[in-house]
Amino acid sequence: MRALAFALWALGAGGAAAGPVFQDLSDRLPPHVYSGGWEHFVGGGVAVFDCDDDGLPEIFAAGGEAPAILLRNRGDMRFDPAPLPALTGVTGAYPLDLDGDGRLDLFVMRAGANVALRGRPDCVFEDATEALGLPAGAAWTTAFTAWWEDGAERPTLAIGNYVDRDDPDGPFGTCDDNQVLRPEGPGWAAQPLVPGFCPLSMLAARDARDRPTLRLSNDRHYYVRGGAEQMWDIAEQRFLDAADGWDGPALWGMGIASRDLTGDGRDEVMLTSMGDQLLQIARPDGTYAPAPYEIGTYATRPHSGGDGRPSTGWHAQFGDVDNDGRADLFIAKGNVDQMPGMAMEDPNNLLMQQPDGRFAEAAAAAGVATVDRSRGAALVDLDGDGRLDLVVVNRRAPLELYRNVTPGTGQWIGIDLRQPGPNAFAIGAVVTLDTGRGRQSQQLTIGGGHAGGQAVPLHFGLGDADVARVTVTWPDGSETRHDLAAGAVHRLIR
Repeated sequence: MRALAFALWALGAGGAAAGPVFQDLSDRLPPHVYSGGWEHFVGGGVAVFDCDDDGLPEIFAAGGEAPAILLRNRGDMRFDPAPLPALTGVTGAYPLDLDGDGRLDLFVMRAGANVALRGRPDCVFEDATEALGLPAGAAWTTAFTAWWEDGAERPTLAIGNYVDRDDPDGPFGTCDDNQVLRPEGPGWAAQPLVPGFCPLSMLAARDARDRPTLRLSNDRHYYVRGGAEQMWDIAEQRFLDAADGWDGPALWGMGIASRDLTGDGRDEVMLTSMGDQLLQIARPDGTYAPAPYEIGTYATRPHSGGDGRPSTGWHAQFGDVDNDGRADLFIAKGNVDQMPGMAMEDPNNLLMQQPDGRFAEAAAAAGVATVDRSRGAALVDLDGDGRLDLVVVNRRAPLELYRNVTPGTGQWIGIDLRQPGPNAFAIGAVVTLDTGRGRQSQQLTIGGGHAGGQAVPLHFGLGDADVARVTVTWPDGSETRHDLAAGAVHRLIR
């Protein structure tokens, strides 16, 4: 059975000539630290998106008690601070088109009232929370995702709230209620999503059943009775249970990463936590199975430094770092604060997928195994050279920036989708890519990670292939096919 699992991962793509290498360019960034007391033990997300449509994405980083920061991408991995409404208490942010005008906005999560920043030309943002009719609330928001329902003019939003700070019996056993916000009239109407078990990540995506489903990764440290990971069927508006083949694992859930690793069109799901990092394999019957331990993704303890206590995982993201056609995995690590039972020197992971489907640790050799208390991160091409770079937010330590300078990388391609109508960025689309080396697919979603996400072209490594057959399944179910050359970002318009 295990041999079969590994065989399913082996897509046969060409390998890179050398291991990954990153150049530390953190000194090019202005000083910025995610700081604060217990309300900012969690969070610390980063949003990466192109707010001026020049092909070079900008960076928005949460600051906790310090102000959030927006960094304008000037090319060649140089970033300048850009004007931004003064915002403190920020735990993270996600880029999306909130008002359906075809321009990216920001949903900003806070310990306190959330904020909608409306995007204007030339990367100008304005606080439009009231103007858009967004229920801001006053909770401690730590998770977010969004999706577009048929015929909607604006997206449906899911808000994940952490501990109820107003409960006099808290914080233990006092997880706040979550909410689903549906477009109604000029704003959104709130629907409770209960029970809530303190989510630190949420993701709306097609699950192993091939149905749109809201996944919640919950922090067991504050669980109430019966708490576990949750799956909520979006169409039927109900939580999945044993009758659906869902037996939610009980984790100290922190982050979610989702990617089809086997080429079967079903996304595997990575769940980070304190201790094991759980990779769930999507099965043909619509259920999930834990990956075999030997796959190399559990990352239970620090891989360097000698601290033998369990690791704490936060942001996780799949991406093809060496463009060999196999998705790799970055995990941001770091102690919550001073938890003595967990590793204090907890280096980040860079797990490179091998031809047999196993993952091998490469963070130290690549130069990204820092031991600050990392939280949010983004694995994304920041300089347009086709190699995925890295930005990492740390608690009580400076923001980090790394350029991918890996030699001998394979070919690559970027897919940037647009369509007419309110869902201009085609959220919910699926891109399937075929070369002579195998098949890959990615869903276009909003959410996941830990407290931050990206709105950038979908990146695929191609190994030695020069051309790829790309099939786009658009949100309405229609399909288009394209033969596209490697080495460029292709904007496809339905």
